[in-house]
Amino acid sequence: MKQGIHPDNYRLVAFKDMSNEDVFITKSTANAKETLEVDGVEYPLVKLEISRTSHPYYTGKSKLVDTAGRIDKFKNKYAKFNK
Repeated sequence: MKQGIHPDNYRLVAFKDMSNEDVFITKSTANAKETLEVDGVEYPLVKLEISRTSHPYYTGKSKLVDTAGRIDKFKNKYAKFNK
């Protein structure tokens, strides 16, 4: 890998899918306020709502769990146009 081309904060970061508690570690420059210990090593933690382990495209499941209620908000907002 070419030296001196990556940002100073390019390091290993733990990403955690909050819908199914899956954790994966990869290099990133993402800012993190929390940390997570994995196999005795502490990593900066970035929380995700959805990842490759819970996304319907990758899992083959057609139903998406909407944690923020966005679908219901949309349906309620535009229900008056459905005649």
